[in-house]
Parts: sequence; C-alpha cells; structure tokens
Amino acid sequence: MKKNIIKVIDMLDEVCPMTFVKTKLAIEKINQGERIKIIYNSQEAKTNVPKSLDELNHKVISINDINKKQFYIIIEK
Repeated sequence: MKKNIIKVIDMLDEVCPMTFVKTKLAIEKINQGERIKIIYNSQEAKTNVPKSLDELNHKVISINDINKKQFYIIIEK
C-alpha cells in the first residue's frame, strides 16, 4: 500500500538551525506512519536535517532536487 503525503511545508529561505527546529515541530503534528514533504533551499539543511531526523528515529523516504537551489525531503514519522 502506497502511503500518501498528508502535508507539504514550504521552508524556502529558512536557515539552519531553524530548518531542523521547524521540521521537528511539523513532524510532531502528524501521526505515526504519516508522511510530510518539506521544501528547502538551504544546502546545509540537505545534510543536517536528514542526519538529525535519523537520530530521532524518523524515516527519510527521499531527498529530491527541484532545481539547482531547491529540493524537498519526504519524511515519515
């Protein structure tokens, strides 16, 4: 069964550490097993957010480039 993304969150122009803080707050608002898609343009976030999420036992489903500056991460709680 394919899981749906329940929410898309725009974090363009946010910088670390706020990218992770706001990502963590967004994850706290969803139920176990649900997924969210978060859009970033901070290259620091591309490295730091997945590493921090892994430490909190959240699952990074994918990291995909939108263009040269923007990307998104799909996260499952």
